[in-house]
Amino acid sequence: MKIQGLQKTTLLDFPGKVACTIFLAGCNFQCPFCHNASLVTHLNEENTLSEEEIFRFLKKRQGLLDGVCITGGEPLLTGEVEAFIRRVKAMGYEVKIDTNGSNPDLLKHLVNEKLIDYVAMDLKNSKAKYKETAGKDFLSLELIDESVQFLLSDQVDYEFRTTVVREFHKREDFEEMGQWIKGAKRYYLQQFVDSGDLIVPGLHAYAEDILIQALRIVKKYVPEAAIRGI
Repeated sequence: MKIQGLQKTTLLDFPGKVACTIFLAGCNFQCPFCHNASLVTHLNEENTLSEEEIFRFLKKRQGLLDGVCITGGEPLLTGEVEAFIRRVKAMGYEVKIDTNGSNPDLLKHLVNEKLIDYVAMDLKNSKAKYKETAGKDFLSLELIDESVQFLLSDQVDYEFRTTVVREFHKREDFEEMGQWIKGAKRYYLQQFVDSGDLIVPGLHAYAEDILIQALRIVKKYVPEAAIRGI
């Protein structure tokens, strides 16, 4: 695996857990507003960490950390992540995966093998604007929807989340996304922040009052919806 970063402690990334976050390089999406663009567009060899470095760290933190978040990039690009997760689980850690939902077969397999404890899936936009928002014309919405429906079947703890960007999201999109994941366990609208490491610069966040309006829309379909980042 191409490990490009390690956040040694987080109280935010894994709900209810003290965790660390591992960043993997590579993604099959090119979302213009991605705040980890350097993990998507290129591999920085100077930042690469070996798996053994990660496991030495995890061994030292046993009893102090509850879980490990694996993010990207897109962690579920290939099945090679499975062996890594098995070693993490064998050390007694819980595992959270952040995913764009484009590999439902691997997602289902890892859940069925009891290797994932929590999934955070990005819901990029309404179906009509999904490809534009993900930056991929050949994106398979069928695969995305398969992952959505799998999570809605409640076989693993999960959340959906949408990074809200003024140039991509309108009122009708929130209505459609809410309908798409109606009855979901949790849904978060995330305030866009220009990290300075974007694929496409010059994008903007909505004002807080607009985000609150969007929240009211999605709450009709997902009562456990909230805003992050304001």
